[in-house]
Amino acid sequence: MKFAGKTAVITGGGAGIGRELVRQLVAEGCNVATCDVFPEGMAETKRLSQLERPHEAVRITTHIADVSVEDQLKRFRQEVAEQHDTDHIHLLFNNAGVSGGGSLFTSGREDWERTFNICWGGVYLGVRTFLPLLMKAEEGHIINTSSVAGFWGTSAGRNASHTAYVTAKHAVKGFTEALINDLRLNAPHIKCSVVMPGYIGTEIVRNSRKVQSGADRLMDDEVARLRTAGVQIDNMSPDELRIFSAERAQKFVDDAPNTAEQAAKMILEGVRARKWRIFAGADAQKIDELIRRDPESAYTADFYKKVAEEVGWVVW
Repeated sequence: MKFAGKTAVITGGGAGIGRELVRQLVAEGCNVATCDVFPEGMAETKRLSQLERPHEAVRITTHIADVSVEDQLKRFRQEVAEQHDTDHIHLLFNNAGVSGGGSLFTSGREDWERTFNICWGGVYLGVRTFLPLLMKAEEGHIINTSSVAGFWGTSAGRNASHTAYVTAKHAVKGFTEALINDLRLNAPHIKCSVVMPGYIGTEIVRNSRKVQSGADRLMDDEVARLRTAGVQIDNMSPDELRIFSAERAQKFVDDAPNTAEQAAKMILEGVRARKWRIFAGADAQKIDELIRRDPESAYTADFYKKVAEEVGWVVW
Protein backbone atom coordinates (compact mmCIF):
# COMPACT_ATOMS: atom_id res chain seq x y z
CA MET A 1 0.00 0.00 0.00
CA LYS A 2 1.17 3.49 -0.86
CA PHE A 3 0.07 6.28 1.48
CA ALA A 4 0.43 9.32 -0.81
CA GLY A 5 -2.94 10.74 -1.74
CA LYS A 6 -4.81 8.53 0.73
CA THR A 7 -6.89 9.74 3.68
CA ALA A 8 -6.23 8.38 7.18
CA VAL A 9 -8.14 8.72 10.44
CA ILE A 10 -6.06 8.33 13.62
CA THR A 11 -7.42 8.33 17.17
CA GLY A 12 -5.23 9.39 20.08
CA GLY A 13 -3.08 11.64 17.91
CA GLY A 14 -2.25 14.18 20.60
CA ALA A 15 0.93 12.43 21.76
CA GLY A 16 3.03 9.29 21.56
CA ILE A 17 2.56 6.76 18.78
CA GLY A 18 -0.53 8.54 17.48
CA ARG A 19 1.35 11.80 16.96
CA GLU A 20 4.20 9.97 15.22
CA LEU A 21 1.76 8.17 12.92
CA VAL A 22 0.31 11.54 11.94
CA ARG A 23 3.73 13.04 11.27
CA GLN A 24 5.04 10.11 9.24
CA LEU A 25 1.90 9.71 7.16
CA VAL A 26 1.76 13.42 6.40
CA ALA A 27 5.42 13.31 5.35
CA GLU A 28 4.45 10.67 2.78
CA GLY A 29 1.70 12.87 1.36
CA CYS A 30 -1.24 11.28 3.18
CA ASN A 31 -4.19 13.42 4.28
CA VAL A 32 -4.82 12.92 8.00
CA ALA A 33 -7.65 13.59 10.42
CA THR A 34 -6.80 12.91 14.05
CA CYS A 35 -8.62 13.23 17.36
CA ASP A 36 -7.75 13.37 21.06
CA VAL A 37 -9.22 14.73 24.29
CA PHE A 38 -6.41 17.24 24.90
CA PRO A 39 -6.60 20.41 22.73
CA GLU A 40 -3.00 21.38 23.50
CA GLY A 41 -1.77 17.99 22.30
CA MET A 42 -3.75 18.34 19.09
CA ALA A 43 -2.31 21.79 18.45
CA GLU A 44 1.27 20.53 18.88
CA THR A 45 0.64 17.53 16.63
CA LYS A 46 -0.68 19.80 13.90
CA ARG A 47 2.26 22.21 14.26
CA LEU A 48 4.83 19.42 13.99
CA SER A 49 3.01 17.71 11.13
CA GLN A 50 2.87 20.89 9.08
CA LEU A 51 6.66 20.96 9.20
CA GLU A 52 6.68 17.48 7.59
CA ARG A 53 4.11 18.30 4.91
CA PRO A 54 5.56 17.89 1.39
CA HIS A 55 3.08 20.37 -0.14
CA GLU A 56 0.09 22.44 0.95
CA ALA A 57 -2.43 20.18 -0.78
CA VAL A 58 -1.93 17.62 2.00
CA ARG A 59 -4.70 18.18 4.54
CA ILE A 60 -4.21 17.89 8.30
CA THR A 61 -7.20 18.34 10.56
CA THR A 62 -7.40 17.95 14.33
CA HIS A 63 -10.51 17.19 16.33
CA ILE A 64 -11.57 16.81 19.96
CA ALA A 65 -13.31 13.52 20.66
CA ASP A 66 -13.50 10.92 23.42
CA VAL A 67 -13.39 7.57 21.63
CA SER A 68 -15.47 5.89 24.34
CA VAL A 69 -18.45 8.12 23.52
CA GLU A 70 -20.23 7.12 20.31
CA ASP A 71 -21.85 10.50 19.68
CA GLN A 72 -18.46 12.20 19.82
CA LEU A 73 -17.02 9.73 17.31
CA LYS A 74 -20.01 10.31 15.00
CA ARG A 75 -19.38 14.04 15.22
CA PHE A 76 -15.71 13.39 14.43
CA ARG A 77 -16.76 11.37 11.37
CA GLN A 78 -18.99 14.21 10.17
CA GLU A 79 -16.17 16.73 10.64
CA VAL A 80 -13.80 14.49 8.66
CA ALA A 81 -16.26 14.27 5.76
CA GLU A 82 -16.79 18.03 5.73
CA GLN A 83 -13.25 19.26 6.33
CA HIS A 84 -11.65 16.76 3.95
CA ASP A 85 -14.49 17.11 1.45
CA THR A 86 -14.78 13.35 1.07
CA ASP A 87 -17.22 10.46 1.47
CA HIS A 88 -14.49 7.88 2.07
CA ILE A 89 -11.26 7.14 3.93
CA HIS A 90 -8.56 4.56 3.26
CA LEU A 91 -6.91 4.03 6.64
CA LEU A 92 -8.33 3.83 10.14
CA PHE A 93 -5.89 3.71 13.06
CA ASN A 94 -7.73 2.92 16.31
CA ASN A 95 -4.79 3.95 18.44
CA ALA A 96 -6.19 5.81 21.48
CA GLY A 97 -5.58 4.21 24.86
CA VAL A 98 -5.00 4.85 28.55
CA SER A 99 -3.85 2.88 31.57
CA GLY A 100 -5.41 2.71 35.01
CA GLY A 101 -8.04 0.67 36.81
CA GLY A 102 -5.52 -2.08 37.31
CA SER A 103 -7.14 -4.06 40.09
CA LEU A 104 -10.59 -5.27 41.07
CA PHE A 105 -9.45 -4.86 44.69
CA THR A 106 -7.48 -1.61 44.91
CA SER A 107 -8.90 0.41 41.99
CA GLY A 108 -12.32 2.02 41.81
CA ARG A 109 -14.89 0.72 39.37
CA GLU A 110 -15.00 4.08 37.59
CA ASP A 111 -11.27 3.98 36.74
CA TRP A 112 -11.51 0.32 35.70
CA GLU A 113 -14.41 0.89 33.32
CA ARG A 114 -12.96 4.15 32.00
CA THR A 115 -9.80 2.32 30.95
CA PHE A 116 -11.73 -0.58 29.43
CA ASN A 117 -14.18 1.67 27.59
CA ILE A 118 -11.38 3.65 25.96
CA CYS A 119 -8.96 0.82 25.15
CA TRP A 120 -11.61 -1.65 23.95
CA GLY A 121 -14.75 0.42 23.37
CA GLY A 122 -12.82 3.03 21.41
CA VAL A 123 -11.64 0.36 18.96
CA TYR A 124 -15.07 -1.24 18.57
CA LEU A 125 -16.87 2.09 18.18
CA GLY A 126 -14.12 3.37 15.88
CA VAL A 127 -14.66 0.49 13.48
CA ARG A 128 -18.46 0.78 13.71
CA THR A 129 -18.38 4.52 13.10
CA PHE A 130 -15.91 4.71 10.23
CA LEU A 131 -16.73 1.47 8.43
CA PRO A 132 -19.21 3.23 6.07
CA LEU A 133 -16.42 5.55 4.90
CA LEU A 134 -14.00 2.65 4.46
CA MET A 135 -16.61 0.76 2.45
CA LYS A 136 -16.73 3.56 -0.12
CA ALA A 137 -12.96 3.56 -0.77
CA GLU A 138 -11.37 1.45 -3.50
CA GLU A 139 -9.18 -0.11 -0.81
CA GLY A 140 -9.08 0.21 2.95
CA HIS A 141 -7.15 -0.92 6.00
CA ILE A 142 -8.15 -1.01 9.66
CA ILE A 143 -5.28 -0.93 12.17
CA ASN A 144 -6.22 -1.69 15.78
CA THR A 145 -3.69 -1.15 18.55
CA SER A 146 -3.53 -3.98 21.08
CA SER A 147 -0.36 -4.52 23.11
CA VAL A 148 2.05 -7.10 24.45
CA ALA A 149 -0.58 -7.02 27.22
CA GLY A 150 -2.97 -8.47 24.67
CA PHE A 151 -1.25 -11.85 24.93
CA TRP A 152 0.57 -11.60 28.28
CA GLY A 153 -1.22 -10.42 31.41
CA THR A 154 1.89 -9.67 33.47
CA SER A 155 3.49 -7.17 31.13
CA ALA A 156 3.27 -4.40 33.74
CA GLY A 157 5.29 -6.44 36.22
CA ARG A 158 4.56 -8.90 39.01
CA ASN A 159 4.08 -6.10 41.54
CA ALA A 160 1.26 -4.53 39.53
CA SER A 161 -2.32 -5.50 38.79
CA HIS A 162 -3.25 -4.53 35.26
CA THR A 163 -6.63 -6.15 34.70
CA ALA A 164 -8.61 -3.45 32.88
CA TYR A 165 -5.88 -2.70 30.34
CA VAL A 166 -4.99 -6.37 29.81
CA THR A 167 -8.63 -7.38 29.35
CA ALA A 168 -9.22 -4.59 26.85
CA LYS A 169 -6.09 -5.37 24.84
CA HIS A 170 -6.98 -9.08 24.69
CA ALA A 171 -10.39 -8.04 23.36
CA VAL A 172 -8.79 -5.85 20.69
CA LYS A 173 -6.56 -8.69 19.52
CA GLY A 174 -9.44 -11.20 19.34
CA PHE A 175 -11.75 -8.72 17.65
CA THR A 176 -9.19 -7.91 14.97
CA GLU A 177 -8.47 -11.57 14.28
CA ALA A 178 -12.20 -12.22 13.91
CA LEU A 179 -12.46 -9.25 11.55
CA ILE A 180 -10.07 -10.90 9.09
CA ASN A 181 -12.70 -13.40 8.01
CA ASP A 182 -15.65 -11.04 8.47
CA LEU A 183 -14.03 -8.58 6.06
CA ARG A 184 -13.03 -11.33 3.62
CA LEU A 185 -16.67 -12.43 3.38
CA ASN A 186 -18.35 -9.03 3.36
CA ALA A 187 -15.83 -6.33 2.39
CA PRO A 188 -12.81 -8.00 0.74
CA HIS A 189 -11.32 -4.65 -0.31
CA ILE A 190 -10.71 -3.82 3.38
CA LYS A 191 -7.86 -5.47 5.29
CA CYS A 192 -7.09 -5.30 8.99
CA SER A 193 -4.09 -5.55 11.30
CA VAL A 194 -3.55 -5.87 15.02
CA VAL A 195 -0.61 -3.91 16.43
CA MET A 196 1.18 -5.27 19.48
CA PRO A 197 3.62 -2.70 20.87
CA GLY A 198 6.12 -3.66 23.51
CA TYR A 199 7.48 -1.11 25.97
CA ILE A 200 7.32 2.21 24.12
CA GLY A 201 8.48 5.51 25.59
CA THR A 202 5.28 7.56 25.42
CA GLU A 203 3.35 9.95 27.67
CA ILE A 204 0.72 7.30 28.48
CA VAL A 205 1.47 7.36 32.22
CA ARG A 206 1.13 11.13 32.55
CA ASN A 207 -1.82 11.43 30.16
CA SER A 208 -3.68 8.53 31.77
CA ARG A 209 -3.54 10.31 35.11
CA LYS A 210 -5.13 13.38 33.51
CA VAL A 211 -7.83 11.31 31.82
CA GLN A 212 -8.66 9.40 34.98
CA SER A 213 -8.49 12.23 37.50
CA GLY A 214 -8.15 15.50 35.61
CA ALA A 215 -4.71 16.02 37.18
CA ASP A 216 -1.20 14.60 37.02
CA ARG A 217 -1.52 12.53 40.19
CA LEU A 218 -0.75 8.94 41.02
CA MET A 219 -3.62 6.61 40.15
CA ASP A 220 -4.97 4.07 42.65
CA ASP A 221 -3.19 1.15 41.00
CA GLU A 222 0.10 3.08 40.98
CA VAL A 223 -0.28 3.79 44.70
CA ALA A 224 -0.96 0.10 45.39
CA ARG A 225 2.07 -0.91 43.35
CA LEU A 226 4.37 1.50 45.19
CA ARG A 227 3.14 0.31 48.57
CA THR A 228 3.75 -3.29 47.52
CA ALA A 229 7.29 -2.26 46.60
CA GLY A 230 7.77 -0.66 50.03
CA VAL A 231 7.78 3.01 48.92
CA GLN A 232 6.64 5.24 51.81
CA ILE A 233 4.50 7.67 49.80
CA ASP A 234 2.18 8.40 52.77
CA ASN A 235 5.01 10.34 54.40
CA MET A 236 5.39 12.68 51.42
CA SER A 237 3.97 16.19 51.33
CA PRO A 238 1.66 17.10 48.42
CA ASP A 239 4.54 18.90 46.67
CA GLU A 240 6.91 15.97 47.21
CA LEU A 241 4.30 13.57 45.85
CA ARG A 242 3.71 15.77 42.81
CA ILE A 243 7.44 15.87 42.04
CA PHE A 244 7.75 12.13 42.65
CA SER A 245 4.80 11.49 40.31
CA ALA A 246 6.33 13.61 37.53
CA GLU A 247 9.69 11.89 37.90
CA ARG A 248 8.10 8.45 37.59
CA ALA A 249 6.21 9.49 34.46
CA GLN A 250 9.44 10.76 32.91
CA LYS A 251 11.32 7.63 33.96
CA PHE A 252 8.76 5.54 32.09
CA VAL A 253 9.71 7.43 28.93
CA ASP A 254 13.46 7.43 29.52
CA ASP A 255 13.79 3.72 30.35
CA ALA A 256 11.88 2.45 27.32
CA PRO A 257 13.85 0.46 24.71
CA ASN A 258 11.68 1.83 21.89
CA THR A 259 10.62 5.38 21.03
CA ALA A 260 7.21 6.38 19.72
CA GLU A 261 8.86 7.40 16.45
CA GLN A 262 10.38 3.93 16.04
CA ALA A 263 7.09 2.25 16.90
CA ALA A 264 5.16 4.29 14.33
CA LYS A 265 7.71 3.43 11.66
CA MET A 266 7.34 -0.30 12.41
CA ILE A 267 3.57 -0.01 12.29
CA LEU A 268 3.54 1.72 8.93
CA GLU A 269 6.01 -0.78 7.51
CA GLY A 270 3.66 -3.56 8.60
CA VAL A 271 0.63 -1.85 7.06
CA ARG A 272 2.50 -1.23 3.83
CA ALA A 273 3.35 -4.94 3.68
CA ARG A 274 -0.28 -5.83 4.60
CA LYS A 275 0.72 -7.89 7.63
CA TRP A 276 -2.14 -8.79 9.95
CA ARG A 277 0.18 -9.13 13.00
CA ILE A 278 2.44 -6.16 13.58
CA PHE A 279 4.94 -6.17 16.44
CA ALA A 280 6.15 -2.72 17.45
CA GLY A 281 9.42 -3.45 19.17
CA ALA A 282 11.79 -6.41 19.26
CA ASP A 283 10.77 -6.93 22.89
CA ALA A 284 7.15 -7.67 21.92
CA GLN A 285 8.19 -10.24 19.33
CA LYS A 286 10.62 -11.89 21.76
CA ILE A 287 7.99 -12.16 24.50
CA ASP A 288 5.57 -13.73 22.03
CA GLU A 289 8.20 -16.32 21.14
CA LEU A 290 8.99 -17.09 24.80
CA ILE A 291 5.35 -17.57 25.73
CA ARG A 292 4.65 -19.81 22.76
CA ARG A 293 7.65 -21.90 23.71
CA ASP A 294 6.62 -22.37 27.36
CA PRO A 295 3.09 -21.03 28.05
CA GLU A 296 2.71 -22.76 31.43
CA SER A 297 5.61 -20.74 32.86
CA ALA A 298 4.40 -17.37 31.57
CA TYR A 299 3.22 -16.12 34.97
CA THR A 300 6.08 -17.28 37.16
CA ALA A 301 8.68 -15.01 38.75
CA ASP A 302 11.49 -16.72 36.83
CA PHE A 303 9.75 -16.12 33.51
CA TYR A 304 9.30 -12.39 34.16
CA LYS A 305 12.93 -12.11 35.22
CA LYS A 306 13.99 -13.90 32.04
CA VAL A 307 11.89 -11.57 29.91
CA ALA A 308 13.33 -8.46 31.55
CA GLU A 309 16.87 -9.71 31.03
CA GLU A 310 16.41 -10.83 27.42
CA VAL A 311 14.52 -7.80 26.14
CA GLY A 312 16.33 -5.16 28.19
CA TRP A 313 13.47 -3.90 30.31
CA VAL A 314 14.28 -1.87 33.41
CA VAL A 315 12.05 -3.25 36.16
CA TRP A 316 10.57 -0.37 38.17
